[in-house]
Amino acid sequence: MNVFSIVLIILFFGFLIAIHELGHFIAAKALGVRVNEFAIGMGPALISREKGETLYSLRAFPIGGFCAMEGEEESSDDPRSFHNKPFWKKFIILVAGAFMNFVAGLAIILVIFFLVGSPAAPVFTGVMEGAEAVLDTGLQPGDQFYTIDGHRIYFQSDAMIYLQRAGEDVDVTVLRDGEKVDLGTISLPYRQLTDESGAQVEKRGIYVGQYFEDTIFTRLQNSWYQAIDYVRMVWMGLGDIVTGTMGLRDMSGVIGIVAMAGDVGEAGAAAAGLFGAVVNILDFTALIAINLAVMNLLPIPALDGGQIFLLIVDGIYRLFSKKHIDQKYLGYVNMVGFICLMALMVLVAINDVSKFIL
Repeated sequence: MNVFSIVLIILFFGFLIAIHELGHFIAAKALGVRVNEFAIGMGPALISREKGETLYSLRAFPIGGFCAMEGEEESSDDPRSFHNKPFWKKFIILVAGAFMNFVAGLAIILVIFFLVGSPAAPVFTGVMEGAEAVLDTGLQPGDQFYTIDGHRIYFQSDAMIYLQRAGEDVDVTVLRDGEKVDLGTISLPYRQLTDESGAQVEKRGIYVGQYFEDTIFTRLQNSWYQAIDYVRMVWMGLGDIVTGTMGLRDMSGVIGIVAMAGDVGEAGAAAAGLFGAVVNILDFTALIAINLAVMNLLPIPALDGGQIFLLIVDGIYRLFSKKHIDQKYLGYVNMVGFICLMALMVLVAINDVSKFIL
């Protein structure tokens, strides 16, 4: 595994967590919440300086940071505490971290697309020998996949993913000469075919992918589409966990992610040297950034989404009782959620290590 790739992804990980906390910090300051400390990094403080009511510190380990708000974890009489602010302000502050992660991911994608251009478009370009029956379905060379089984298709990679997940009968809409054409449900079965090397393969037998001329507008547009694509990938993965398609063995924690980052970096280096390694790791980091944004908004205690859920519960409780739920009880719920998350992280870490051993 490339040491450079590992170091780089650890630094990017720390950057993403720090960006997340910066989102909370900016929103808290803007909405009048007292912030006791804002730290970049974790561990012992290397440099610290108090300015106004907030202690700013740079800590030894570049693996994140934190934003310590007054009244965030316990009750406080300070009118500027997080606990004493109205629902809408607390909601914005809690969402701000995930928003910053999404923006960071989008910004990284923009940089990548302006460096290397947009990905290939999902254009049907032809069929393999032996799969000519595909042309009887109504698909024509030059058609651009618009939806597959109701899923919007932006890039060649989308078409490949959703065709792989589809059955033999696929509901398809294409763009043909700029117009949407609904082909309805077409048959795209897997066939025994011979590839270019003469090997027998089981494929649908269609070729997809074509590069178009890039402009500033298309790169901006495709950057947004790629960010949305990464959100869909996260939801797809969560759906696979819920349905049992993906199990614990398929999940990866920090160890697995660093390992994957190393592999991604090595693949990029093999293709285009140091530039390729950096681009691949940046792309991987963008995916992780957007993954963090989505995962943090899940209604799980100890995550921002869990905090938002508890805010809603507290708001409903207040409608009937005219008072807030005692902060200590919310703290207990968060503690249980945190312990469960830590236990899951340990299990996933053990799973990651076992993959290397086995």
